Amino acid sequence: FEPVLDERPNRFVWLGTDRTFPAFTFYFKSDDHGLWRVHAYKYEEDRSTFIVEAREETWRSAGLDRATEADTLAFCEELFADELEGHRLESNRSIWRQFPALANERWSGGVNPQTGEITERGKERTHLVLLGDSAHTAHFSIGSGTKLAMEDAIALSETLGRAVSDCGSQGSPKAVGEALEAYENDRRPEVESLQRAGRVSMQWFEDTERYTYMEPIQFAFNLLTRSMRVTHEDLKVRDPDLVPEVDRWFARDVARTTDQPVPTNPSPPPLLTPFRVRELVLENRVVVSPMCMYSAEDGTPNDWHLVHLGSRAVGGAGLVMAEMTDVSPEARISPGCTGLYKEEHADAWRRIVDFVHSHTSSKIGIQLGHAGRKGATKRMWEGMDEPLDEGEWPIISASPIPYFPHSQVPKEMDREEMDRTVEHYIRATELAKEAGFDWLELHCAHGYLLASFISPLTNVRKGEYGGSLENRLRYPLEVFQAVRRTWPEEKPMSVRISAVDWVPGGVDSAEAVEISRAFRKLGCDVIDVSAGQTVAEQQPLYGRLFQTPFSDRIRHEADVATMAVGNISSFTDVNTILAAGRADLCLMARAHLWNPYWTRHAAHELGHGLSWPPQYASLEGYRPRFK
Repeated sequence: FEPVLDERPNRFVWLGTDRTFPAFTFYFKSDDHGLWRVHAYKYEEDRSTFIVEAREETWRSAGLDRATEADTLAFCEELFADELEGHRLESNRSIWRQFPALANERWSGGVNPQTGEITERGKERTHLVLLGDSAHTAHFSIGSGTKLAMEDAIALSETLGRAVSDCGSQGSPKAVGEALEAYENDRRPEVESLQRAGRVSMQWFEDTERYTYMEPIQFAFNLLTRSMRVTHEDLKVRDPDLVPEVDRWFARDVARTTDQPVPTNPSPPPLLTPFRVRELVLENRVVVSPMCMYSAEDGTPNDWHLVHLGSRAVGGAGLVMAEMTDVSPEARISPGCTGLYKEEHADAWRRIVDFVHSHTSSKIGIQLGHAGRKGATKRMWEGMDEPLDEGEWPIISASPIPYFPHSQVPKEMDREEMDRTVEHYIRATELAKEAGFDWLELHCAHGYLLASFISPLTNVRKGEYGGSLENRLRYPLEVFQAVRRTWPEEKPMSVRISAVDWVPGGVDSAEAVEISRAFRKLGCDVIDVSAGQTVAEQQPLYGRLFQTPFSDRIRHEADVATMAVGNISSFTDVNTILAAGRADLCLMARAHLWNPYWTRHAAHELGHGLSWPPQYASLEGYRPRFK
């Protein structure tokens, strides 16, 4: 079956109690040893499950690594005496253990579905099918283990029933094999979706200490939306009083931290609240993500860029980010990439910036980058990251490692090239000032030049720029400092990072926290949290909001504002991310390609219209009517 087992770090013990709970109930309680969590729910009229969970260090500090079952009962009854209200705890071989996160490559065996051949194990022919926890575990915090097992059994019964009805009382071996394959194909998408939710919920409980500083109302909202399947809009249905109070609290907090007046009766939804960074105030929390258009001539943006960026600014986004813009001709990803290395580039960009400032309330930012070993490649629609067939230019990187085996081998940068590249970044920053941009972002992600220094997968240098994370960060930090000194003090700077490389031995989320802290200490205002694209052999875990947990961790552990990106598409997702404190801004790329007016439509759906440009004044108060 090719199982993959991941024993999680927290310890838990499964107990019972004769106290009944009216609903799924959570307790969070601290003592001298640390924070304890309880998951409690009724399973019979007079009995409830009572699971106690803690971090390994908390469990050991309390001496429970040496405790008997009776010792565990006594400790938990004393700790949760108030919560138990005089009721007792019960045990049933209740041992402290770690949750086994299990997934199997296959859920059935013993039959070759192509030939119908039945394999033999010893002397008996076997049909082996996994159900429930033997096939896939989902964390107890979402309470779905038994439900999954029962649904597996129903699905298996139905597929085998069809095989029998089609082929007689026994069903042919081939039909049974096909039925088992159909059972797995039908069930796997739903199971894996629930497992993803369970994994995120599980990680929330592993890291609850991260959130204990929050105001109680935000903590409660964060807890209820932890799996990211329950949203801001869902909670309006489940608890009509809670969400308006969350919105009022969020608006009051925004007014306190930004010195911006924010109405509280009624309060705007979180995505429509302002955000202040240095002297810049964004009207709302929606950001158009940088998207390479591959449509420039020798680095010069043109009418395509004006319409692309201008239409999305008219569409109401608080911040519109121009694409990764390269600091020299050799820094380009492709021949069609934009640049800021000539005066005419600044002039062309100024035309776009002036349009945004003159006709919209949006702000506009520029993302500066250098392609490094991913340079001299084709435009996206010609072959993503594929080397040019002709006209390629020399490329550089932290180490001489090609992106694909057939890609150009980059030259390992020497000190002279490093100094020259810093000067290129300074020149590009000065041109960005001339063009009038409001915001500047340094691209240190996706395997491009600065990212290639950060990741151990692409940096195998010796000496002061290789090896430890401190050394690997040294050159990107040098570039950041040079840019920050050049960029106006009153204007914000962000840094885009890849929070994970999606490959063992690469950057992980713990290192991403340290990377973010290092940039914050040098004056970075916001971390733009992306992931992957460092190496071609990455194994990403895609899904809805799949990068938001990285933003969440960085925001709380590195104490820095963050932008979340990655499969965010609905306004309710944005409201949930912001209200729960998982990010300060939300970036969307494809959603804005599909709908340049995304923010205006979100505001309309939420009952908070945005003011229109005077050219569209006839739309004020307009409500379409359909028969």
